[in-house]
Formats: sequence, structure tokens, C-alpha cells
Amino acid sequence: MSDRRTTPANGGVAARHLEGVVSAARYVDGEAKAIAATAAFLRASPAGKPDRQVLLGESVLHYDTRDGWAFVQAAKDDYVGWVEVAALAKPHRPTHRVALRHTLAFAAPDVKSDMMLRPPFGARLQVTGTEGIWSKVIVPGQPQVFVRGDHLRPIDTVEDDPVEVARLFLGTPYLWAGNTGDGLDCSGLVQASLLACGVACPGDSDLIENAVGDPLPDGAVLQRGDLIFWKGHVALAMDADRIIHATAAPLAVVIENTATAIKRIETAGDGLPTSRKRIARLKSHGS
Repeated sequence: MSDRRTTPANGGVAARHLEGVVSAARYVDGEAKAIAATAAFLRASPAGKPDRQVLLGESVLHYDTRDGWAFVQAAKDDYVGWVEVAALAKPHRPTHRVALRHTLAFAAPDVKSDMMLRPPFGARLQVTGTEGIWSKVIVPGQPQVFVRGDHLRPIDTVEDDPVEVARLFLGTPYLWAGNTGDGLDCSGLVQASLLACGVACPGDSDLIENAVGDPLPDGAVLQRGDLIFWKGHVALAMDADRIIHATAAPLAVVIENTATAIKRIETAGDGLPTSRKRIARLKSHGS
């Protein structure tokens, strides 16, 4: 049975490659678009509950439109859902990504000029030139703005430690379905950290558990960058004894003793860890 979160079909419309696989009134190719909002929630239905977020400059395929809502599939992880049509713009050619928890985009290369946008970590921007410390930037659906160049990284570069990426978000409020420094959930934190390191990562904790890493045997000591899963939750190991995660307990991204977290989560009625996994390319970060 197909997973509605990653299957571009809504009953009325489906991706053309699904013809003969799922039932739909129409099958379409989808139109390439870019996200023009700082972040936009992907929703299970028009105006429905949020599932995940797509970020400024990210690519999506647009399959259907209904009452001001667009049915799209995100390029970064194949997640599908409905976003407001106003959040979409023509596709662009990003050259850089935001490497801080957030940066600020100004109308001119001057911190006293109007602040136009607040691009989040991972936002994809097109740099067209420089003026001193400033990068001239084009973002989808917006006029040219200026961002500090040292807040950006070339789009084809990756970070080498997901734990260091996750640490950027320490203290960020817990937000269901969030993917930015304004608020994120457990899978949002892990996904942002792994994608920044060039590791393909789905959008929800159960999808991550099924797709990412190799299972660790019972008794194996956790290493930096390992993943530990519970039903409906995921955390990153910082070392053998600590994890970093976005958790609803303090409603924030925190560092916590692993044994303490396991006991607390079990006591709350959410069970013991379901698996622990290691990502082969990150083994060098282990102690």
C-alpha cells in the first residue's frame, strides 16, 4: 500500500508515472516551482493539519490547484502535501545555501537598510555578485536582496558533522512539523542535520528509521552521529552518553543524557527505543 506522504496522488490528480498504479481522474507531469515564502507548511489537505515544511528556494513539483492551495511534492525528500499557491514562484537556479540558523536579507548592502527576508538554514539562494562582505541575492518571487556572504555556502558543498549542524538549533522551540530555527520537531532537526551533510533523509521519524543507516547490534556503544529511534521520535547521538533532539518535554532542542532520556520517555508511556542505527559515511566521527 502506498504511503500518502510520499505518493503524489490525491484522488483527483496523480503524477503521470503513477498511471496504472493508483487511481485518479487525471494524470499529469507536474510543473517545476520554487518556494517563495521563508517557509511553507506542507499540509495533508487544503488548509488541513501541517505535516512538514518546505523552505525558501527549495524545488517542488506542482500537480494540482484547489481553492488557492497547490498540491506539490518536495524535491528534497519526496514529501507531498498542500501549500498555499502564494508560496510558489517560477523555478530558479540556486547557487548557495544558508549555513546559519537564520540569516537576514536587506534591501541594500547596509544593515541600516530595510530588512526584507529572514532566510532559514538550508534556504537555497541565487548569488549574482558581491559588494564587499555582501552577496547580491535573487530569491524566488522577490526583488534582489543582500545577504552577508559568510552566512552562505556553495550549494554543492556539504557539512561533515550532523551533530554540529544540530547544535545550531539548540534552544529552538519544539514545533510539530517545523523545519526551521523558528521551530522544529525531532525529525525536522535530524533531517536538516543529515541533508546538510549530503545524507538523503526523509521527512518523518518512521520514514527515517526505515530508510537511513544500518542497524546496530544490541550492546553496541553509540557513536557521534548515530541515530536512536522510539515510536514517533528520533534523536542524534552526540557521543556514547548524550543525545541532541527536539523534544516536546521541554518544548525545545536540548542535549540530554541518553539513559535519562530513555527512562523519561519510557516512564511517560512512550516505550523503549525501537532501533539504533549508524550511517556508514559518518563512522569517522565516532570516538
